[in-house]
Amino acid sequence: MTAELEQLGRRVKQAQYRHHRALDSRLATIGTTLTQWDALRAIAQNPGASAHALAVATFQSDQSFGTLATRLSAQNLISRQAGRGRAIEHHLTPEGERMLAAGYPLTAEVLASSFGALSEPERQTLLGLLNRVATDL
Repeated sequence: MTAELEQLGRRVKQAQYRHHRALDSRLATIGTTLTQWDALRAIAQNPGASAHALAVATFQSDQSFGTLATRLSAQNLISRQAGRGRAIEHHLTPEGERMLAAGYPLTAEVLASSFGALSEPERQTLLGLLNRVATDL
């Protein structure tokens, strides 16, 4: 049983690694990285969110997201404004919106290729299983 669980964990990690490499490669063609593009996506989905909320949404530490946000701001992809209390609100700039939009077709291609071997019902089953595992953590 333990060997099977280790193999399962390794396969999940292998698939994730392959996705990240392919996504980074494709997003490099428009001048960004997966980490940067994912941050833009999180900000677009949560305009005005704090750095902590965005760090959680992008699977980063608060410190890592803060460093990333500083880089994105220097590239004029996001704006940061004082919010309530000590919170800093994050918003996309028009350039950030363009970068995000340019990345969607690229990421869709990679994901379609990655999951192309699975039928629609198999993809739904996989999603359901991963959702179950993720909520049990």
